[in-house]
Amino acid sequence: MLSVEEAYQRIIACFSPLDTETVPLVEALGRVLAVDISSPLDLPPLANSAMDGYAVRRDDIGGAGEGAPRNLAVIGLVAAGQVSSQAVTSGTAIRIMTGAPIPAGSDTVVPFEETDEVQRRDSGQTLDQIGVMADLPLGCNVRPAGEDVSAGQMVLTAGTPVRAAEVGVLASLGLDSAVVRRRPVVSILATGDELSPAGSPLEPGKIYDSNSFSVAASVLASGGSPRLLGVARDNLEDLRSKLEQTAGSDLVITSAGVSKGDYDIVKDVLTERGEMNFWSVRMRPAKPLAFGHLKDGGGTAIPLLGLPGNPVSAMVAFEMFARPAIRTMLGYRRLARPKVEGVLTSPIFNYDGRRVYARVEVTRKDGVYYASPAGPQGSNILTSMSRANGLAICPEDLPKKDSGETVEIIMLDWNEEVDV
Repeated sequence: MLSVEEAYQRIIACFSPLDTETVPLVEALGRVLAVDISSPLDLPPLANSAMDGYAVRRDDIGGAGEGAPRNLAVIGLVAAGQVSSQAVTSGTAIRIMTGAPIPAGSDTVVPFEETDEVQRRDSGQTLDQIGVMADLPLGCNVRPAGEDVSAGQMVLTAGTPVRAAEVGVLASLGLDSAVVRRRPVVSILATGDELSPAGSPLEPGKIYDSNSFSVAASVLASGGSPRLLGVARDNLEDLRSKLEQTAGSDLVITSAGVSKGDYDIVKDVLTERGEMNFWSVRMRPAKPLAFGHLKDGGGTAIPLLGLPGNPVSAMVAFEMFARPAIRTMLGYRRLARPKVEGVLTSPIFNYDGRRVYARVEVTRKDGVYYASPAGPQGSNILTSMSRANGLAICPEDLPKKDSGETVEIIMLDWNEEVDV
């Protein structure tokens, strides 16, 4: 029986980042940059105002205060997006809006509220003069050119996940597209005569196929492009026909047909079409696992991961093995979700020397994380997976983690970029 780490290493070793594609900027969200990005310009390109106010010379307002205003002649107005054709000289000021370039000759911006503008307006005076009532330091409220980014500076590196902030940064550099790793195409196939498609009448002895949809949703959430192939019946012809549809995939994920008690037909067809290994992994749930390569019609070997048939087992196995593989193909550097230490509110029992991944609801109180069972822990209880936001781990060498003990928890709702 393989350890979780052994199975993980064997699987991940077969994956690498996919080729690149150029996509419109917004479509880069959730992808990974495939090239370094250097800035072609200074940001901001010109020194500009951080406030609505008056552009002045610092030397003209030294010692200013409410009782001793410095009166300056207002010679113009510059709005955001404009460049003043006038220069500030001794004894003058230019009215300026936030983001507008600093006029020549000016080195400081006085906010409106630090002047007597309101009083002048209220008394009906014109604004060809302004009284400055604050002694501000040199450069106050002036954003220097290149304050954020200098021309030629490396801004983002290959391997950076693209979030909304990165989309904004790229747009600020004038880019309308991004070079990213393409999304892996993942074909998903459930197996079993007992499965009925969602939306159809349920016949006696049948169950609805939930694995295809939970796995497809997991693929999508991981950044991949799911391709649903439906359900393969337990006969050679149907299974072979479904596997013919996997051509062009970057990964094939099947569910069921990988444990010792399953129909040998699934194992036979997978082995017939490629090189497959069927493993028992020292974990609960998700002990049975298959991994290998499936040859498509053109002879290309496609990685195939065979998940257990029980719905929770399939989701936990996906989390531990398929998700890191997809993220590797996407070019992510971080593959493992964050872990925290929390206090158990109920024990976790380990009956057979396997690593237990218990579904838990994690809460935080007074800076301490607490892990409570998310429901019954049977591998068929899918609703407990829905309530869980973490997997609490009982190591394989311990028969029990008791209530009140500290336990390591994989946080399912946190992405890999969360530092704890």
